[in-house]
Amino acid sequence: MRVNMQQYLTHPIFNTLSEVAQENNMEVYVIGGFVRDLLLQRPSKDIDIVVLGSGIRLAEIVAKRLGGLTVSVFPNFGTAMFKYNGMDIEFVGARKESYRTDSRKPSVEEGTIDDDQKRRDFTINAMAISLNTSTYGMLVDAFGGKQHLDERLIKTPLNPDITFSDDPLRMMRAIRFASQLNFSLEAKTLEAIGRNKERLKIISMERIMDEFNKIMLSPEPSRGIFLLDETGLLDIFFPELTALKGIERRNGIAHKDNFLHTLTVLDTLSLYSQDLWLRWAALLHDIAKPVTKKFIPEQGWTFHGHNFIGAKMVVRIFSRLKLPQNEKMRLVQKMVDLHMRPIVLSEEVVTDSAIRRLLFDAGDDIDDLMTLAEADITSKNEEKVKRFLQNFKLVRKKLKEVEEKDSIRNFQPPITGEEIIETFHLTPSRVVGDIKNAIKEAILDGVISNKYEEARKYMFEVAEKYIPTYKKQSESNLL
Repeated sequence: MRVNMQQYLTHPIFNTLSEVAQENNMEVYVIGGFVRDLLLQRPSKDIDIVVLGSGIRLAEIVAKRLGGLTVSVFPNFGTAMFKYNGMDIEFVGARKESYRTDSRKPSVEEGTIDDDQKRRDFTINAMAISLNTSTYGMLVDAFGGKQHLDERLIKTPLNPDITFSDDPLRMMRAIRFASQLNFSLEAKTLEAIGRNKERLKIISMERIMDEFNKIMLSPEPSRGIFLLDETGLLDIFFPELTALKGIERRNGIAHKDNFLHTLTVLDTLSLYSQDLWLRWAALLHDIAKPVTKKFIPEQGWTFHGHNFIGAKMVVRIFSRLKLPQNEKMRLVQKMVDLHMRPIVLSEEVVTDSAIRRLLFDAGDDIDDLMTLAEADITSKNEEKVKRFLQNFKLVRKKLKEVEEKDSIRNFQPPITGEEIIETFHLTPSRVVGDIKNAIKEAILDGVISNKYEEARKYMFEVAEKYIPTYKKQSESNLL
């Protein structure tokens, strides 16, 4: 069936491209993700143009026609691009590709539009729209991509074993698109991923994580992660996550499947936060449970210290997965370390002291921590969940009240180390830190308020404990 999409070609670049193609006897098409998103009515930031011949030459002619736009040229890839009217426009010559078994870098030669569509990863990304005068707006869909969009199906244009063996990153991309678009993987495509999973090992971790993070940012991340697990890809690059799977039973007592629990927490949190790194905190919040799991007959299954051990594991995991080693990692660490604290507070009588300490430790991330803790309530007992969430409301209220009263969030003790050194004629030492810490603890415990006068008075009181000579000096001064 011939489908004309001229009505969708509203961006001014298309008329210019059609004119240049006609004048220079070129065959030009818009192809790939832009066409897919037109049919899905999704916004696009990029327009990919394919031409029979030189993409670089076409880009330079069009850029000149548009008033001398700056063209970025990548001769090694035969591509060029420029920005125009809010879009990134990329040009490439139509080509066909062949691959070696030890690399995902293809050998490339010039080809037809049919050759170019064959080399695309999925049928929904292989559709093109003609920009040529005689067929302007006609959909070129050799592999049924439009039908697969309607069927919400991810399928490769050619044999999936060849597609995935040629470029193993396409396996991650298949699952990423399924997760982002809420599509299904065609049966043969799904089976081929399982057969070719070992090929993923030739892909750099940076590229794998780029796709995985897009899965993490999809509306329901568990959809993609379940597919990664089903195909065996997840165990290849993220064995710590698959280690959470399973239920063990002893003396009739079983623990929950922490893999399923983790993905439930991730999906729940994703309803409230688009922040990638908070989602990572949800993914890793129980990551240490397999290594801390212990059965104690009197208590059942325990995972003591899994938050503390998990925070340590975050560093190793982020390093191996080539994720940022900066404040983003530290946020995930903090969330994993503290994620039990709000739950403990919600189970007990909430004291001002406990609230002050949580505010001090969480700082500006307290709201994110509360969001994670609330998502962590996944019991099948609806009454229990309702009770916990109601208690969390009380904790949030108490946090606000204590913060307004005591200004604890991110606070620094009013007395500095320099003042302690000067007052007691000390050199920089552990004693200085002990006195400063005692003042901080007194403020957090509510013994004194977070005010300079009270803190300085308290400094003299604790000095007798930490400076052996101070008490004697004080007594001699009184004689």
